[in-house]
Amino acid sequence: MLHFSGSSKGGWRVAATALAFAGAIALGGCGKKQEAQAVTGQVIAHIGSDDVTQQELENELRLANIAPDKRSDEVVKAALTRILERKYLLQQAIAAKLDREPTVHLDLLRSHEQVLAGAYVERDLRQKVATISNNETDQFIQAHPDRFANRKVFQIEQVSFAPQKDMESLASATKDFKTMDQVEAKLNDLGIKYNRGPAALDSATLPPEMLRPLEARKADDIFFIRSRTSASFFKVVSADDRPLAGDQATLLAKRELASDLAKKEAQDTSAAVLSSAKFEGDYARIMTAAATPTTPAATPAPAPAGEAQNAEKPAGEAQAGEPQKAGVEQKEAPKN
Repeated sequence: MLHFSGSSKGGWRVAATALAFAGAIALGGCGKKQEAQAVTGQVIAHIGSDDVTQQELENELRLANIAPDKRSDEVVKAALTRILERKYLLQQAIAAKLDREPTVHLDLLRSHEQVLAGAYVERDLRQKVATISNNETDQFIQAHPDRFANRKVFQIEQVSFAPQKDMESLASATKDFKTMDQVEAKLNDLGIKYNRGPAALDSATLPPEMLRPLEARKADDIFFIRSRTSASFFKVVSADDRPLAGDQATLLAKRELASDLAKKEAQDTSAAVLSSAKFEGDYARIMTAAATPTTPAATPAPAPAGEAQNAEKPAGEAQAGEPQKAGVEQKEAPKN
């Protein structure tokens, strides 16, 4: 029995919160319509003293990822209703002087910072991704044959279930199992609900830490993936050669290069922040100890199930009880 565990992925992340940002803009309003707060564009609706413009509606639809050809009357009505409700509730909050409460003020300030920081990161990363050259993608393809020329798709039989209180005992009790029927019988004995079914693992999207033991597997090997939120036993049924070339290979390579670039930018940002910041009091001690940025921890090498350790949920892992379509770090797999 071999065990895989995921690892938490560190990194600087920025989330844009449009709803809270709209409230932040209204901080100084105190219920009165001011020129500094006025929005520009064609006015399409009114709510109290506030106007709704065509640009606001377009932005609402954009944030909802609704394509222009999907914007039916019902969709537009729902989006415009959300804007009106938000503005109405904002007016009520201002009238109740909630904007003067310290915690609300801090929340609005934080949201304002998040929106601007997120917009900057998105624009900066988009510009850098656009400079990825064909030569870089070709080099990436050549350097990762397991994802391209030697790509394999592993068909697996899988049993998934919610994590149990004593996962160590379960891992130890099943470490010598050779069949999925044995696993199923054990789970039944323990009264653990599970879901059994087929799934697939694509070497184009698997991290090396998981791919290596899969390629070195024996015919009766059963693997165990666990995390804080789900767990799965699986056995490889077959491995099919699926070389990836042409446009699909280029697309995957660019996506991987973009992902690597985003991780590097996150690490560089974290390093720049910590090197330029100054701290007061005991925070200087606290932050100095954590000032050296670290890369995300690598996925631990497979270990016998009896030596399993708790881990974070692998990225892209299915919910407990659902067949997983990927390994420790799932990414969108090629479509062939």
